[in-house]
Amino acid sequence: MMSEAETIKLGFIGGGPNSLIGQMHQIAATMHDQYSLVGGIFGRELATSISHARALQISEDRVYGSLDALIDGEKRLPSYERMTVIAVLSPNSLHFEAAERLLDEGFHVICEKPITTNLSDALALQKLVKKTGKIFCVTHTYTGYPMVRQMRELIARGLLGEIRHVDAHYLQGWIAPIIKSEKMTSETWRLDPNVVGSSCCFGDIGVHAFNLVEYTTGISVEQLLAELHTGTDSNSLDVDGTALFRGSSGVRGIIRASQIAVGEENNLAISVYGDKGALKWEQENHGELIYLPEGAPRQVYRPGNAYLESLSADSTKLPPGHPEGLFDAMANIYSGAANAMKSGEIRSGSFPTIDDGVRGVRFITASLESNRQGQKWVNL
Repeated sequence: MMSEAETIKLGFIGGGPNSLIGQMHQIAATMHDQYSLVGGIFGRELATSISHARALQISEDRVYGSLDALIDGEKRLPSYERMTVIAVLSPNSLHFEAAERLLDEGFHVICEKPITTNLSDALALQKLVKKTGKIFCVTHTYTGYPMVRQMRELIARGLLGEIRHVDAHYLQGWIAPIIKSEKMTSETWRLDPNVVGSSCCFGDIGVHAFNLVEYTTGISVEQLLAELHTGTDSNSLDVDGTALFRGSSGVRGIIRASQIAVGEENNLAISVYGDKGALKWEQENHGELIYLPEGAPRQVYRPGNAYLESLSADSTKLPPGHPEGLFDAMANIYSGAANAMKSGEIRSGSFPTIDDGVRGVRFITASLESNRQGQKWVNL
């Protein structure tokens, strides 16, 4: 067991120069002073990795050219010096191989979503996590926002009564101009099935909306009916889609996702309706949680206030009125994983686990299958 004050030695696979994801993970990992980034594989070329490590003031001795070299190099170090956890930030198609090897070799894992490109690999990782007892954190970043956590806790204590309907969407527009050009389409890795797997839109952002549905409400999506489309004949992967779902306890809902919604930036939102009221949250206005009680004026929850539930309060670092953002949300997830590594116990809701990762892959798989069958209801 690690001591509470001990800094966790962290490695990266991916997240090199010009990587937004890499920058997010670097900042998030260091924000609560629980991690120290000591090395990794920062790019396909060793020279690129070394150059990036120098910029981060990381020793070249801890920069590796392959997964085999990383594992071998770290195993040669004394236990108190080697990496404890490794973040897998590479493209989707490379997640499984890296995560499986790392778990087998005794490392904890932090992994970008989706954790794998198919369900059988996801289930294999889930089995391996249970066998090894290692922490496996999935960076569904938006679950780190204090008001998302407040929403989860308010619903859990019955504020809304019986949940009747859930509406979640994630709308972006950045792929709209790309699919107008076959050349740009072929050069965009998010649209390459060899890199991302069988889904673009639902695998990239739709799964975030799905994750918020299950995270905030506690329901389990049991069946869905999905319609996906590619936007143009020259593109093979989905860039837009809608899924109706049936959840546990009879809850009905809808998940919409699009990357061709022209003019949209990062419009992730969720509304949950019960028989006593509703809660609404939007990522582009993440510091407000709207409560709509039946027969009474709307109320607004904001971070930093004394009325917050415990998990939300613990996820807020600043006094009321001081904005926190996406880096802070990711940092809350890293902090939750760090506390689990140190204590051996996982605080419910503090970070998405391997089980959440598998649920995400089930959602993507079921959506693709429903669409392939001509919009039929399928089980998760």
